[in-house]
Amino acid sequence: MVAAYGVITYALLFLIVFAETGLVVTPFLPGDSLLFAAGAIASLGSLHFGFTVLLLIFAAILGDTVNYWIGHFLGKKIVDNPKITFINQEHIDKTEQFYKKYGAKTIIFARFVPIVRTFAPFVAGVGSMHYATFIFYNVIGGVIWVVLFTSLGFFFGNMTFIKDNFHYAVFAIIGLSLVPVIYEYIQHKRNPLKQTYG
Repeated sequence: MVAAYGVITYALLFLIVFAETGLVVTPFLPGDSLLFAAGAIASLGSLHFGFTVLLLIFAAILGDTVNYWIGHFLGKKIVDNPKITFINQEHIDKTEQFYKKYGAKTIIFARFVPIVRTFAPFVAGVGSMHYATFIFYNVIGGVIWVVLFTSLGFFFGNMTFIKDNFHYAVFAIIGLSLVPVIYEYIQHKRNPLKQTYG
């Protein structure tokens, strides 16, 4: 992608992170693995690491902010409208259970849980979380999430083994990010009546 698009790569990375965090219709986009890959590619000199980190932090914070206001102004209409089928009610329910356990800190913790990461700001908007509280945790979560995974990618990207087996490293990150989802799925199968994340 970097070889084909050059500086446009920055815009593509920005759009993917923004959409994955900012639009409830795109929870399937890569998050953790993309950040790791961006950091690893930056370690090879193909991307400027500092600029990439700042850009993706902005994308993550802006994405959550847009998602919050979509939930605030349109959330209830979207969820209650039977014609809108692209919003998975089960994902909404799981996110609400996450809120019951962690409160406003969910905005931070959700950054590290696929699917919940996309729905957390939307549900915060639907539930009318005070915006000052939301943006506080949004900024903290966005900074920690982006810096952590891009730094991991940058550090490990310099290792010969990672360079020679980069696809395995990406698969490993994807696998780790799916652990919470798999755990929740197993718990739900064992006890369907038990509230998850509660």
